[in-house]
Amino acid sequence: MEENGGDPASLDNHLKSRLIVDMLTRLAVHYGFWFTEVRHQMGMDRALEVFEKATEKSISLGLKRFADIFDFELENGLPKALLNMEESKMDEFMDAVAKTWLANDGMWFQAIEFNHGMNEAKRCNDSCWAQFSPYEAFAVKRFLKLGEPCGLEGLKKALNYRMYSVINKQSIVDEGPDSFVFQMNDCRVQSARKRKKTGGLPL
Repeated sequence: MEENGGDPASLDNHLKSRLIVDMLTRLAVHYGFWFTEVRHQMGMDRALEVFEKATEKSISLGLKRFADIFDFELENGLPKALLNMEESKMDEFMDAVAKTWLANDGMWFQAIEFNHGMNEAKRCNDSCWAQFSPYEAFAVKRFLKLGEPCGLEGLKKALNYRMYSVINKQSIVDEGPDSFVFQMNDCRVQSARKRKKTGGLPL
């Protein structure tokens, strides 16, 4: 930074692009810290209530600002280009988002595993998922507008909207009116580790 006078405005396009990506990363991390701290101070239920209100305003504001800069239209608060995207391309984009999410999860796991061992990686992984799973359940229920309680039919529907459902092969077998078996037929992470001969994760 000092070579460029210490002023971000004086950076060349390459360095300025790197800075913008870094700033977007900070935005995401800061957002995550806010949620984590509210959950710590006020509990998960109240944190999710605050999250819903803050996110609705934050996403709307961010999209409007980005739309002005990149000159794209919004329709009902969503990018018009996304709304008009071909179905196959939209499915490809959704798949890319899910795979990127999963890759990020794996990068964190491996960064700990390779430097501090499997036990530490597993411990951190379990703690992370203990927080993410309730949030994802909340997000899916909100997206599908499921009632409370939503029953087994609501649960089956919700399982098809998890991030994992986009990239893993899963199935549901009905046992009767009061039960069903959820099966993960092919786990992308486990399969990749077996291909690379790093071994499956301990379950």
